[in-house]
Amino acid sequence: MTIPATMKAVVAHGPGDYRLEVVPVPVPGPHDLLIRVQACGICAGDLKAQQQASRFWGGDGMPGYCEPPFIPGHEIVGRVVVAGELAGDFKPGDRVVSEQIVPCGACRYCKDGRYWLCDPHNVYGFKQSLPGGMAEYMILPKNSRNYLIPDDLPIRKAALIEPFACSLHAVRRARITVDHAVVLAGAGTLGLGMVGAIRQRNPKQLIVVDLNDRRLALAKAFGADVTINPQQEDAVKRVMDLTGGAGCDVYIDATGHAPSVGQGLEMIAKGGIFVELSVFSSPATVDWSIIGDTKEITIYGSQLSPYCYPATIEGIVNGTIPTDGVVTHEYPIDQWEEAFAMSQSGQGIKVILKP
Repeated sequence: MTIPATMKAVVAHGPGDYRLEVVPVPVPGPHDLLIRVQACGICAGDLKAQQQASRFWGGDGMPGYCEPPFIPGHEIVGRVVVAGELAGDFKPGDRVVSEQIVPCGACRYCKDGRYWLCDPHNVYGFKQSLPGGMAEYMILPKNSRNYLIPDDLPIRKAALIEPFACSLHAVRRARITVDHAVVLAGAGTLGLGMVGAIRQRNPKQLIVVDLNDRRLALAKAFGADVTINPQQEDAVKRVMDLTGGAGCDVYIDATGHAPSVGQGLEMIAKGGIFVELSVFSSPATVDWSIIGDTKEITIYGSQLSPYCYPATIEGIVNGTIPTDGVVTHEYPIDQWEEAFAMSQSGQGIKVILKP
């Protein structure tokens, strides 16, 4: 195919300063894949970066992560148009997804196999040096972790591979067994991705908590035993009633909202497991003594999607990981502002751009 000299892309110049621009199509090197982007999902992290959250731009005692100008987007599906001679087994025409992080390969974490904790922590779509997928074309560079996907996998399923791989990692961190009562807080894209993964572990009980009845209905369809809307009932009391007063054995927070942390500490049982998978706009403050002196809780953080892409792709392809209804809106790149607004509004679930 003929590759144009320029392309449309969303470019972030600073906090709140995002623009649609015409920029040069990147030129691949010998280790690179140049892909034509088919879809790029809008992540909560993309929204919070666009809305100037200190986690991304600095403040509240945290250094900034973003390095503008950059092209956002890390939930990527595309087709290879140019494969460098040193880019591995991929060839033009292959349909691919890429893990969100491009590990350096040289730091202590990369060397011991924990590449997702890589010190430079270069994730597509936040730095000028690693442009993301909100563009017509993008580079998958040296050290990128790329995977083939079927040509006939519908775009609304393929676009969920990245977030659902993150969901799977969080569920693996939770060490769920058949004896566990599990509470999953948050039925957005990541939470819904966890429902299918948790269901495969056959816990004694799976309870999903969210403020949105539409999302709760989808969680129930995906395999939740019980759903709770805290705006309609006391979530802590309901969980205590459902667990004979003990509380849940596992609490997974996928909300990104500080009150969910305190809620989890209230409803979790002594000796329970708390998994945190969220990007917060501001710090969450809790009584830390609950974790140790009161309940002896084990806390696991969950970050990205290490070693989860093959299983996620297989599960989405064969249907054991449910996906129907999660992608609710698709927009062309010219309508990126409407897409971001829809994603922020809560009226949809997963919103994707199709450059």
